Amino acid sequence: MIRRFLLGAASAAAVVAVVPAAMAADLPAYEAPAAAIAVPSFTWTGPYIGAQAGYSWGRTINRKADGLVVGGYAGYNYQFDGSPVVIGIETDFNYADIDAKRSNTRATTDWNGATRARLGYAFDRFLVYGTAGVAYADRELKSRVGGGKDDTTAFGWTVGGGVEYAATDDVTVRADYRYADYGRDKFKIDPTTKSQYTEHRVMGGVAYKFTSPF
Repeated sequence: MIRRFLLGAASAAAVVAVVPAAMAADLPAYEAPAAAIAVPSFTWTGPYIGAQAGYSWGRTINRKADGLVVGGYAGYNYQFDGSPVVIGIETDFNYADIDAKRSNTRATTDWNGATRARLGYAFDRFLVYGTAGVAYADRELKSRVGGGKDDTTAFGWTVGGGVEYAATDDVTVRADYRYADYGRDKFKIDPTTKSQYTEHRVMGGVAYKFTSPF
């Protein structure tokens, strides 16, 4: 009797041990979730170089002066870590075909440029910015009376703003507006003439952005 009881108890214990193991074998294996891979966000930080073209209109010798402007620009942006604020510096130099005529006098500008600071606010790949700095331009006055002419490099100030979009991590496109005041210059033509030059311009550009070395 006791022998039968012990054999039955041993059999029951064996069943209890085997059944959970078999059930565990049927359950799917647990796999730890894969670690999330951080995707780097776009940054405006870095040097860049680009080409631009647009239209200029302004006033000199009391007449409208207008024409096309084509050139290039280069600069460096820095976007603060974890912030949408972008600061930078930029310079540009352009070929210009700008002129104005009044009776016997003609005023022309063959080139212009500027060096400016930039301050912007980034919406990821969109950048809205303002800019201000020093402007410079070639100015020449010619008189039909006596064939006199004189030229100078005029210096002044410029201010403006624009929008820029990073089409890829390396290529950006932009459109901007600037106003420039080159001041009043004296020209030694017959008779000696003082002339002021102010300018508005709209420009479009495309640039290649390099990875920042810093």
